[in-house]
Amino acid sequence: MVRFELFFMCAVLVACQTNKKKELQAQINPKETIGELPVYDFEGLQPLLEQKNATTYVINFWATWCAPCVKELPYFEKLNEEQKHNNIEVILVSLDIPSMWESKLLPFVKKNKLQSRVVVLDDPKQNDWIPKVDPDWSGAIPATLIYNKDKRIFYAKPFSYEELNIELNKFTEL
Repeated sequence: MVRFELFFMCAVLVACQTNKKKELQAQINPKETIGELPVYDFEGLQPLLEQKNATTYVINFWATWCAPCVKELPYFEKLNEEQKHNNIEVILVSLDIPSMWESKLLPFVKKNKLQSRVVVLDDPKQNDWIPKVDPDWSGAIPATLIYNKDKRIFYAKPFSYEELNIELNKFTEL
């Protein structure tokens, strides 16, 4: 009898976890895709900015037309490669405009063989969503949000690889 109760409790817990994952997936479904890149409005992207799990997220807002953004992307890629097995997830949020997706963004992602998760944010209501990312953000890029369930810091600046690691260490030393 005890085994059955234990089995039943485990089954319920697994079902609850599965339902939570399905709910989260439903919340973060893209409104469309361009190539293999998901395209979100801010409401669709917002759950990616508010996860409460064991992962530390490094969310970089960038665009192909932004020279400082392009300069720092290899640092995020290197960080992603080195940390992907340490509960660190790098997400690159492209702010390229729709007319650039096929002509600039997709070729850029392919040419540079980006391995981090790349998503596109297509929401023209910047005055609404920018302060939701961070109340002090002007909207200038590059900008990066690093967060986990315990801590959240927004950086409105470009990074060197060393600076990025120093900031990430503030989250992994908790």
